Amino acid sequence: MNIVILSRNAALYSTNSLVNAALRRGHDVRVIDHFQCDLMLDNHRYDVLFQGEKLSDVDAIIPRIGYSATSYGASVLRQFEAQGVFSTISAASLLISRDKLSCLQILAKAGVPIPKTGITNNQFNIRSLLQEVSTPPYIVKLLQGTQGLGVILSESTSNAESILEAFLKTQQSALVQKFIPESKGGDLRIFVVGEKIVGAMKRQAQEGEFRSNLHRGGYAFIVKLSSAEEEAAIKAAKTLNIPVAGIDILQSNDGPLVIEVNASPGLEGIEGTTQYDIAGEIIKYLENNKGL
Repeated sequence: MNIVILSRNAALYSTNSLVNAALRRGHDVRVIDHFQCDLMLDNHRYDVLFQGEKLSDVDAIIPRIGYSATSYGASVLRQFEAQGVFSTISAASLLISRDKLSCLQILAKAGVPIPKTGITNNQFNIRSLLQEVSTPPYIVKLLQGTQGLGVILSESTSNAESILEAFLKTQQSALVQKFIPESKGGDLRIFVVGEKIVGAMKRQAQEGEFRSNLHRGGYAFIVKLSSAEEEAAIKAAKTLNIPVAGIDILQSNDGPLVIEVNASPGLEGIEGTTQYDIAGEIIKYLENNKGL
């Protein structure tokens, strides 16, 4: 199988792990920087060119598209989709996953458990919105953000009000969520491939920090999931049509709460913690969908 991995850096752990997994299973694999791709459109033609070369005979693609490259990366994905090339995610699902509000709206409609969430575009409604969400503290999140950036813990109503007002005045959209104290600065990262859980770990924030992201100094360890946690993770990935996903879940007194669905989840943390070949599972998923 001829596999293309869309990644801006072939040396990144996740990209390198996928390349090695594909090679071990006997496939041809190339790493292509989607930012360096040119797109040519004509009647019923949707060519993708890289360094002047038309990419042809591609059987499957694995997009590793970061937040800063979402828009153009989705355009490249759409071009491959028009050619009928199999992908681990569609352009539409990628765009939805990168918009926190759209993502939560779709999950809530499908009955996937999420923290109580509110958003307003009117500064005069902020206080009543906060009161509707919960009592303090609150979690305030920018709609665009990754690795814990743009996520703020607000200890009081007045502080949360000031933060949301500041975001509105600078034309940045933010939502507010109920704080879940019983999670104690920890969350679950559950890796789903083709509606099957292939790895799970618990991430714990360092002392004095509420964000558990490994990039922010958190640490991780293997965890056994409950049936409710497994069900929530698989349903979230299926609802957003993201077959290869990293699902972040808070453990609350009311059960698991999905806080994020990652369309391009990193492999280093999950493979390092579980000592399991997650990249190999992704390649197997491609093989199964190509009838190999």
